[in-house]
Amino acid sequence: MKWAPMLDIQYIRQNAEQVRAAIKNKGFDLDLEEVLAADRERRETTTVLEQKRARKNELSAAIPKAGKDERPKLVEEAKQVRTDIEQLEPRAAEVQRRFQDLMLRVPSVPRPEVPVGKGEEDNVEVRRVGLPRTFDFTPKDHVELMASLGMVEWDGPRRFAGGRSYALVGDGALLEMAVLRLAVDTLIERGMKLVAPPVMVKERAMTGTGFFPLGREEAYAITADEMFLIGTSEVPLVSMHADDTIDAAALPLRYAGISPCFRREAGAHGKDTRGLYRVHQFTKVEQVVFCVPDEGVAEKIHYELLGNAEAILAKLEIPYRVALACTGEIGLGQTRKHEVESWMPGRSAYSETHSCSTLGDFQSRRSNIRVRLPDGSLGYPYTLNNTAVASPRILIPLLENHQSADGSVALPKALRPYMLGRDTLANPAK
Repeated sequence: MKWAPMLDIQYIRQNAEQVRAAIKNKGFDLDLEEVLAADRERRETTTVLEQKRARKNELSAAIPKAGKDERPKLVEEAKQVRTDIEQLEPRAAEVQRRFQDLMLRVPSVPRPEVPVGKGEEDNVEVRRVGLPRTFDFTPKDHVELMASLGMVEWDGPRRFAGGRSYALVGDGALLEMAVLRLAVDTLIERGMKLVAPPVMVKERAMTGTGFFPLGREEAYAITADEMFLIGTSEVPLVSMHADDTIDAAALPLRYAGISPCFRREAGAHGKDTRGLYRVHQFTKVEQVVFCVPDEGVAEKIHYELLGNAEAILAKLEIPYRVALACTGEIGLGQTRKHEVESWMPGRSAYSETHSCSTLGDFQSRRSNIRVRLPDGSLGYPYTLNNTAVASPRILIPLLENHQSADGSVALPKALRPYMLGRDTLANPAK
């Protein structure tokens, strides 16, 4: 069966087994038969309602022209048709609401090359770049390094802001800004447009980009204003074009979003609580691209975005590996994802710092973003995204890999212009 990234109801009807396999392999709890049944009920109810409305219009036109004997019968039928419509409309609305809710939970179909698997142990390693460092002294982890270098405050922020809170201070704050600016400059040099988007968005933006309804528990809600804090600038960058029709000649649109990000980490209670690996607030530079609905074009851009992330890691002189994520590790809308894992000596492991995703037209359909193709027809553009850098997590491998026996940290050459020309971070008390 031919693979296709599109996920509209017609595609689901015609490729039910393929979609059913995607639900199973991605690990989602959804009964496709319930979706198809809701679709049938929606179509049947809509057909009946349209027939009733058409008959109502016919009667409205016929009654004034009807003869004296015929008119009472038509008037009585018109009353009954109006009653039928009044009863059908709420039912049709409820059927449509249920159908839409189910459709929002149907995952996209992974590309054929995506390995079937349940967790990160089933990801397929593509390559390793750089060698994990062998230390001739006992290395410190980032928590110890940052404390000794006066780069972070833990206790105060956790007293007034709760668990997983922190404050980068002194060289810690400066280093974060340096890394973010290095990433931004790298992306601008590579043709991306910098955007500082809103970080509070309406529910539609979260739904349109695929983070709702299934990820609602991960988002911080501002209930008084019916807004939500974003977990990635992917949400506002994609949503900037909601309801737009973009000319194909204007594509690809390449955005580099920089923003604070917020995640409740509701599913990670008690996990990775030490240090900066898993926190509620962080700052991220995100790459988002809109391209024409063409798999070849999307694949080329996917590897372009992945290359941008790798170029930043190369500048930071951090060893890393790239893996093709298995079905159980890719999200609702992703059709392909690569994870980039940086070597973290303190964890004695490669750990995720970047992910690069292709989503086909999953987000553009949900967000009503259209593209005017060269032949004049309308389609849905494809979207892709990739982390350029996320801090403070990136500080973990940066500090741990470049530490010295005396507790200082050597700065990679590419970072030095952003660190006031310094080449080393040392204990301020020494």
